[in-house]
Amino acid sequence: MTGFGRRLVVALAAAGLTLVPAAPGYADGIQAQEWALDTLHVREAWQTTKGSGITVAVLDTGVDDGHPDLAGQVEPGKDLIGFGARRGERAWARHGTAMAGIIAGHGHGASGGEGVLGVAPKARILPVRVILEDSDPDRKKARSTRGGALAAGIRWAADHGADVINLSLGDDSASAHPEAAEDAAVQYALRKGAVVVASAGNGGEKGDRVSYPAAYPGVIAVTAVDRYGSRAAFSTRRWYATVSAPGVDVVIADPDKRYYEGWGTSAAAAFVSGSVALVRAAHPDLSPRQIRGLLTRTAQDAPEGGRSDDLGAGLVNPAAAITAGDKLKPEAQRPAAAASPNRYFGDGPGHTQGAHDGSGPNRMALLAGLAGTALVVAAVSLWRGSGPLRVPRRLRALLTGARTR
Repeated sequence: MTGFGRRLVVALAAAGLTLVPAAPGYADGIQAQEWALDTLHVREAWQTTKGSGITVAVLDTGVDDGHPDLAGQVEPGKDLIGFGARRGERAWARHGTAMAGIIAGHGHGASGGEGVLGVAPKARILPVRVILEDSDPDRKKARSTRGGALAAGIRWAADHGADVINLSLGDDSASAHPEAAEDAAVQYALRKGAVVVASAGNGGEKGDRVSYPAAYPGVIAVTAVDRYGSRAAFSTRRWYATVSAPGVDVVIADPDKRYYEGWGTSAAAAFVSGSVALVRAAHPDLSPRQIRGLLTRTAQDAPEGGRSDDLGAGLVNPAAAITAGDKLKPEAQRPAAAASPNRYFGDGPGHTQGAHDGSGPNRMALLAGLAGTALVVAAVSLWRGSGPLRVPRRLRALLTGARTR
């Protein structure tokens, strides 16, 4: 899902939906289900900031700027695809809207008590459409159309005020390999001061193959954990893991104005992007390198030895990172130095590639499989409604990865 030279698709739908009764003390019970906010100590961070003044670019399938939980927060964006599903169609902006809600949802209704609360509810969302939903009828067309959407989107976001760039997408197929244009775009964004966050991949049960853009130098790559802090079985384990965040049974918003529970390192990346927005709001002069360092040094539940491929440095803790940031002095951005192996922080795409599964880059293969970093909706609808929602068999197959006949 990184540029049309690869398979840029994403699955976000729902299967076997059932309704959940409202919880006492909440307008509709949705916010009562958001366990991740407490796990990340987000409300503690809100005592300092809720992300005001920060813009988070969401490079995804588009964002529904009319969703009540995002009303007034979505900036005019960019569509780098130009075809596919449009507003009002079921295959439009589902994944991107879910990610935007995790990052910056502000709820709605009386005192914002209904709907989804994001990690940084005062942050702005800058939508950049670079991929199609997996259920989009034009998905096959994307395979043979112009390339470079992701690289162009990263540069566009960096040039249009993004403080944080969220990449809840990736390619971890057998033919996945680093793209020079994407790598250069990431470094361009970092030099301009934008923090780049990406999902580590959902290949934990399928070979743990390297995923791009997560493996590019300087990217904050995020693995997923459940509500007990354990690595999600699907979460990819690789050297580039930076931190972890919730990615199981996560509450998400949808353009259909319903709410679902989903899973994936996509969601985990969005939680970290929201966390970065809080840190940047509190410490706007810190560099991407410094913010990355804050997140790793202050992560909670650190694995033995301080780091692992499963969890990175541990579970992100924006409140602790904000406090630790008080002691830092801003540093200048590192200049580009193409000849230097240490021009950026973090290991490069060539670091032990293939050591885990024996697969290396295949530059001849242009059509890669879905990275598995898509947020996949699980079995529960959290929306107040009149009854279960029936979902076509084809849509269910896209969620589960099953093949249809």
